[in-house]
Amino acid sequence: MSNKIISVNFEVYGRVQGVFFRKYTKKRCEELGLKGWCMNTEIGTVVGHIEGEKSKIEEMKHWLQYKGSPQSLIDKVVFRDEQELSQPTFSDFKIRR
Repeated sequence: MSNKIISVNFEVYGRVQGVFFRKYTKKRCEELGLKGWCMNTEIGTVVGHIEGEKSKIEEMKHWLQYKGSPQSLIDKVVFRDEQELSQPTFSDFKIRR
């Protein structure tokens, strides 16, 4: 019996650019064994996609909502399009530019 693999898209609002938010997001995803990507947007948010075991995704959702990088100030996070996957579509976690 294996854990379900799920994916979810996210967008983080607040002071999340210029505070190493993407770097810390990548580090935390790698610690949790999650795959996907994140990037800055032109409107000052950080968007991304994460895939992995449901329990690890839940941990990462909490991190994105309540922790973030040390100097970030998170106003809100929107999660979209959560779905179950038969297998991951990404091989690692990348920061997109």
